[in-house]
Amino acid sequence: MTRLLSLLSTLFLIAGLAHADPGFWRNEWPDTNFNKTSVNNWDEIMSGGPPKDGIPALSKPEFRKVKSERRISGTEPVITVEINGATPRAYPLRYLTWHEIVNDSIGGIPIAVTFCPLCNSGITFDRRIARGTLTFGVSGKLRNSDMVMFDRETQSWWQQAIGEAIVGDLTGTRLKALPSWMESFAQFKSRNPQGLVMDEPDYNRSYGRNPYAGYDSSSRPFLYTGGNPPHGIPPLERVVRVGDRAWPLTRIRAEGGVREAGVNITWEKGQASALDHATIAKGRDVGTVRVRDGQGRDLAHDVMFAFAFHAFWPKGRWMIR
Repeated sequence: MTRLLSLLSTLFLIAGLAHADPGFWRNEWPDTNFNKTSVNNWDEIMSGGPPKDGIPALSKPEFRKVKSERRISGTEPVITVEINGATPRAYPLRYLTWHEIVNDSIGGIPIAVTFCPLCNSGITFDRRIARGTLTFGVSGKLRNSDMVMFDRETQSWWQQAIGEAIVGDLTGTRLKALPSWMESFAQFKSRNPQGLVMDEPDYNRSYGRNPYAGYDSSSRPFLYTGGNPPHGIPPLERVVRVGDRAWPLTRIRAEGGVREAGVNITWEKGQASALDHATIAKGRDVGTVRVRDGQGRDLAHDVMFAFAFHAFWPKGRWMIR
């Protein structure tokens, strides 16, 4: 698997770099303002393979009561969104792996639930900015192996890992990240017996299958040309990012949780990796992380691969001890 990923990375890298030029992209993106960007080198952006909307983002998804859901295994990961006054919702990675973005609204708040499989980055954003509410799609482009989103209102490009527009009229605009977390479906269901789970989308996809089998055991990320993380941390080790700090998951598991820098990080077993076995439900147990402040309030965070933290927070703080 590692050898195959390496070969595919090389082929896609050659193809991507050959067209790392706004002059070429304008054919597909005639309404994107390429004269405004925060990207210093266009070669940082490359094609991940699919074209614009080749990975179809979802909007206004259907939901069902968790007690009526029989297709999802208890160990399968979901992204949980709990907003005061609204019924908690779970967004299964068996669907997000194939769609990457869900545009939804909870308690009157328009949100985008996002998941980039190549970075294991799952972040929920408030879709409102000063000029209005945005709707997001998948561009098919990657930067540091992380998904580049786009908004349908201005056709600006957004970096998923940092929630910031990097190309187009909205360059420099940031989205607000909302508290959400990955946990197993069983954990969500146990805590929220009256909760809602996103229903299966009406697309012809192999839901429940992981098209990136063995990825999080690879030695090198897919289509990544940057440097490795410091301190000997493997590129595809999971880290818990809060702001510009990153805690290696191996440390959190070994210590049974961490309380420092005003953050309380807990871990419990029971959640399968979505990027291990070809069948998501059979993935190895990577456990569930919860991140709260000193008052017990959930904090926005991300459980991402170490290489992605290093790429987007090169001056970030590694919380090793």
